[in-house]
Amino acid sequence: MPTDAPEPTGADDSAAPGAPADDSAADDSSAGGGLSARDEAVLAMERRPWPGPGAKERAIREQLALSPTRYYQLLSALLDDPAALAHDPVTVNRLRRVRQAHRDAR
Repeated sequence: MPTDAPEPTGADDSAAPGAPADDSAADDSSAGGGLSARDEAVLAMERRPWPGPGAKERAIREQLALSPTRYYQLLSALLDDPAALAHDPVTVNRLRRVRQAHRDAR
């Protein structure tokens, strides 16, 4: 039966016997210590090169069904999440450096 569905990474911790089964826990990055599918999709979006801001904003709306404002709020929270750092250290560290450079420029 392994061909039915691939097991997502980090799902072992969230499948604990006392874990809540509602959808709000799937969106919470701290639930179970792993990342939700949406969080992983946000990080994947940041790994891609974009020809310009319009293409990225359109992809955010179409692929993630999020407004760009909400997307960047989620991304900012992910940059402070140790689970995100463990999942994709290259992307998270690069974005942390960019964020710090913007803060230093103010």
